Amino acid sequence: SKKQAEKAVHQKKEQSKTKCRKARRRHINLVAEFNHRQRKNIWLETHIWHAKRFHMVKKWGYCLGNSPTEKSYRACYRAMTKQCLLQDLSYYCCLELKGKENELLKQLARICSIDTGLTFQEASCLSGRFEGSLNLYRADRYPEDMLGPVTFIWKPRDGSENRQLWIWVHPALKQDILRELKAIFQCSEPEEICISEPVTTSVQEEKQVEVVMSLGNKRKKEDKEGEKAVPVKKIIGDGTRDPFQSYSWVARTTGIAISDRSMEILRFRLIGPLSHSVLTETLKAASVQTV
Repeated sequence: SKKQAEKAVHQKKEQSKTKCRKARRRHINLVAEFNHRQRKNIWLETHIWHAKRFHMVKKWGYCLGNSPTEKSYRACYRAMTKQCLLQDLSYYCCLELKGKENELLKQLARICSIDTGLTFQEASCLSGRFEGSLNLYRADRYPEDMLGPVTFIWKPRDGSENRQLWIWVHPALKQDILRELKAIFQCSEPEEICISEPVTTSVQEEKQVEVVMSLGNKRKKEDKEGEKAVPVKKIIGDGTRDPFQSYSWVARTTGIAISDRSMEILRFRLIGPLSHSVLTETLKAASVQTV
């Protein structure tokens, strides 16, 4: 048994020597690790960049950068006042509403009040030109039972009476606000397409991780074909939703649909005088094509 133990230790040393740092950090292993390690606390797409420079905290089901590891306060202040500072706000949850404009406005008027300022019906916001912000309340309960602050953006009109509205909420408020929206629009029936999709995705990811782990043991010459099995870096569900839950609901009477788009639409905040210049240099306008 002593000889067998010595042999095992010897083989382990030989195996570790054959894998250099470059081989251990190959892309195929990093992606599998990314998918595996964010099961309990979801990672933002900028997670690795932040993890190298920030103290990370686990909040609201996400892993977020809390404070910088270095004294970069002056650099951040300089960026905000003279250049451009970017923040990743993708942990904010996005709830999407689709349906006829008059039906949407009729029910949304029950959870906000004109006494507090603008509402979903504000002309500049309704056209889709500007983002609005307001406080939501439980249906017909203003000024009591406040749910919390939200921001919203209407998709610009395309000539149809059907409209699209995105409501952005903090993850701590998301469940309560989503429950109230489903109640006022009577959206209790989940769309059939959306129930099975997250489940199959998670099963696929399990298989992909197994494939990756098995490929990682082979030498580089042997796994050229195996490179095709590289898993996509995907985020399943979000910090406020179990991947096995449905994420879209439809009202039978009005046809209004509510979808949970959390972690599907990324959100960044740019602060500073050069923010507009950065956007114009980064984003290129697409040519409009009519079918």
